[in-house]
Amino acid sequence: MNNKSIRVAAVQFHVGTDVGKNLSTVLRMLDQAAEVRPDMVVLPEFCNHLSWYDGQEHCAEVSVTLDGDFLQAVAAKARTLKIYVVVNCTVRREDGTVTGSSLMYSPEGELIVDNTKQIYIGHENDFLEPAKEPGPVVETPLGRFGLYSCMDGVINEPPRTLALRGAQVLCNSLNSFASDEGSLHVPVRAPENHVFIVAANKVGPLVPEAILVPVSEATGIPQKFLHGAGESQIVAPDGTVLACASVDKEEVIYADIQPAQADDKRRPDGTDIFASRRPGLYQSIGENPGAQTYPEWSGAESVEAAVINLTADGRDGLREAADSARKAIEAGAQLVAVPPLMGAAAIAADLPAALDFSGEVIETLRLCCSEESYISTALPMRCEDGQDRYCAVVIGAGGVVFSQGQVHRSARFEWSAPVDRFDNIVLPFGRLAAVTSDDSLYPETFRLLAMAGVDTAVVSLEPLGAWELRTGLLERSAENRINLLAAAIASPLGSGFATALQRDFTVLTPWQERVFDGLLSQPELYRVADQQPILAVTLYPAAAENKEVSRNTDLVVNRPWNLCGPITAH
Repeated sequence: MNNKSIRVAAVQFHVGTDVGKNLSTVLRMLDQAAEVRPDMVVLPEFCNHLSWYDGQEHCAEVSVTLDGDFLQAVAAKARTLKIYVVVNCTVRREDGTVTGSSLMYSPEGELIVDNTKQIYIGHENDFLEPAKEPGPVVETPLGRFGLYSCMDGVINEPPRTLALRGAQVLCNSLNSFASDEGSLHVPVRAPENHVFIVAANKVGPLVPEAILVPVSEATGIPQKFLHGAGESQIVAPDGTVLACASVDKEEVIYADIQPAQADDKRRPDGTDIFASRRPGLYQSIGENPGAQTYPEWSGAESVEAAVINLTADGRDGLREAADSARKAIEAGAQLVAVPPLMGAAAIAADLPAALDFSGEVIETLRLCCSEESYISTALPMRCEDGQDRYCAVVIGAGGVVFSQGQVHRSARFEWSAPVDRFDNIVLPFGRLAAVTSDDSLYPETFRLLAMAGVDTAVVSLEPLGAWELRTGLLERSAENRINLLAAAIASPLGSGFATALQRDFTVLTPWQERVFDGLLSQPELYRVADQQPILAVTLYPAAAENKEVSRNTDLVVNRPWNLCGPITAH
């Protein structure tokens, strides 16, 4: 492994409606960034002009050309400072179209990457042309880089395709008001792909300042949420945030990284999370959504649920789980998530004994259920075909009503024979999926569940990294609009949680239950507190049908399916 260390920086600032003034800001901030002696600098999205236009002619007028003064000045500055620069602008192309594109210039001032955005949000779709091919990965003396911008990182596919094609460092330019960009969508892309992320967002108004107040009044969006949310950041492959900017100040952040660390895709148990993918099962992700249909949506408006928090495992844990599950069901819960009662190491140490204990678990939890309630957990099972598998199960009053075997191989469950599909079950309150701990790592898993019409999922897990509970599972819920119960084995890595989808979702549509709070797609989050045995929560299965985050931007239907070749390639 090449352990060469490089210094990367992200710069956040305000961009207005004066293209010349914006260029001056860009050049000034690059000079400021140069003071920390970086090798590479990432700038925000739409550096040439606010993403706000009077019409198509205006958009073209304020856009830049590759050989025009704006970008040539940026190239000259990169050459003068002897650094790599990533800048994002609306670019007027030779055919008259305009694209939102991230451009990387070398220390010699040469354009070495031209990457157009794949999925736009809201009104951007009215003016800008999306990418026609996957973004390039460029090999440089510093390492291998891939570029994407803003909404391309709110879904998993664009960053995923770059990482699968060898990118070690992903550069994300943002133009975002959303508070969940910095807390969720930006950092999660690092550990889920084991790459470095360098992300630069804006601060200040994202609409022309002269109309800030009337736009706020007309849309019902508080003024503070019409500003860039800042929190530019640099994230390591394990999810550690190495540097993070403020939410509202012009700022330069930087960190020293070793890009080659991103070539190691192993989890703590030794599982290579890229080698263990199942592209053969992901084919529908790369197929036209226009030719796909959801099953009939049948989710209830609401369902009472609970996440159980245990202090023990084994038989002590089972007694604790049964007591809490019974109380939760008596209080009205129809769906209860219980953490695994056996850890991976204990199962592997004595699989026959673990299989026997599983029968005891099923019988004990069955007796806790009413005719209208269900309990989900994860345990080893000997399946009907005689194979031993680690399974996520749903238990009703009559026993196991659904079992999902682990799909992706992992070192700690090497004894488990993989299954070749993800299934779900229709219950009185909706379409439910149960997912094993190690399958939940893969963004493809939940994308397939969303495409199958799943409105609620349960993951009973034994985490190996803090990111799984901090951002990983939360992102699975957010980017697919699926309610989620995560029941985790007690560990220092974090506690379980529940996500409940907001029924008011699509931005700039009439909302009945909440005012805009700065969250783009993150659902309501409820974490298990220390020493809290039962987390009771109301979920909203019917809300999963609406996946349109903004006009013409559906999180699933508008995925860049035609650019997902690296995800589906064997």
